[in-house]
Amino acid sequence: MEYNVHTLPNGIRLLHVPSASTISHACIIVNTGSRDEPDGKAGLAHFIEHLIFKRTEKRSTNQILNRLESVGADLNAYTTKEYTCVHASFLNPYLDRTLDLFNDIIFHSTFPEEEMDKEKSVILDEIASYLDQPEEAINDDFEDMLFAGNSLGNNILGTAASVSNFTREDVINFRKANYRTDEIVIAVLGNYGFNSFVKKGTKYFADVEENSPTLNREKPVVLNPTSTNIYKPIMQSHCILGTQTYSTHDKNKAGLMLLNNYFGGNGMSSVLNLQIREKYGIAYTIESNFSPLSDTGIFSIYFGTDKDKHQKALSLIFREMKKLQDNPLNELQLQKAKNKFIGQIALSEENRIGLIISMAKSLIDHNKIDSLEQVFEKINKVTTKEIAGIADEVLAPEKLNIFTFSPILE
Repeated sequence: MEYNVHTLPNGIRLLHVPSASTISHACIIVNTGSRDEPDGKAGLAHFIEHLIFKRTEKRSTNQILNRLESVGADLNAYTTKEYTCVHASFLNPYLDRTLDLFNDIIFHSTFPEEEMDKEKSVILDEIASYLDQPEEAINDDFEDMLFAGNSLGNNILGTAASVSNFTREDVINFRKANYRTDEIVIAVLGNYGFNSFVKKGTKYFADVEENSPTLNREKPVVLNPTSTNIYKPIMQSHCILGTQTYSTHDKNKAGLMLLNNYFGGNGMSSVLNLQIREKYGIAYTIESNFSPLSDTGIFSIYFGTDKDKHQKALSLIFREMKKLQDNPLNELQLQKAKNKFIGQIALSEENRIGLIISMAKSLIDHNKIDSLEQVFEKINKVTTKEIAGIADEVLAPEKLNIFTFSPILE
């Protein structure tokens, strides 16, 4: 897909992707997330993402929320371990309105104490709601175990104790230390000329003061695998198996993405779904995931099942991993896996807001954006030998951590 990039003197990058649609999609991404939080401040990046919608130097909360919604646009935001993202979808005439709002909430929020107190209560409710969903909570607890001693293990929402103790000074200091202008991308996919977009982007962001402290992230240590079982007042067993693995810069990333998709990724035809759910009817949800980060990655397998079927499901998963190691994919099987994955990637481009966010992240991570053809080329270059090597390394049972929520025994 065609794109252009312009870098402002303060380091902020403007990413332009042309589109003939009457609908535009935009995002502003900051390369900071929960892993950048100081000790004892888990949840601070997410807290700030909430607070930027509360009050700015020139707008009240209602004015912020209505600025785009009043013209039928959609505005939202999220925080991950490494990113903070605000995004919007809107009719083409409202680009100025969108960029102006992005500038206002990211760089001119005032963080009033009374709004902080209200938002703490909102987030505490959000934390409580996640604790009521074991399929969500187990993922956070698993990553806390996987990255023990490293801020990558921080729950993105934080804890009740950490959120309750946030101060306005914490918020201001975190933003100053982590909202680096050379790690910010403003991206727009829409029916505008590049020069026109650069002119508008310059109007709203060129005056932002340059801020470029050092990005200081501690690479996590790979710990010896452990097995943890926690009893909870739940009806089903929930389990995650996983390990640290390849980063977004690793040469094996494309191969593991392909293997993950084949083994337990998207669609009903994955190995795990066909064998565990369809053949044996054991687990309603069973899936694998690969999440590459800037200096490591997470591979995991999740399933939920009745407590009496837990061990059976676990043994079947290990059996399928061993089968994949003992009998690596042949050329025909690999080509089918590639066709499926490439088709899914092509269809995902129809999600325009997801596409522009993905492109903005790629610009931050790699300082370039691969075309769809280049992505397909990387996938098609993966060989059966590479897949076999990745399977041997990542699916080795002795390397996998196991984390389980079990129903309390009666």
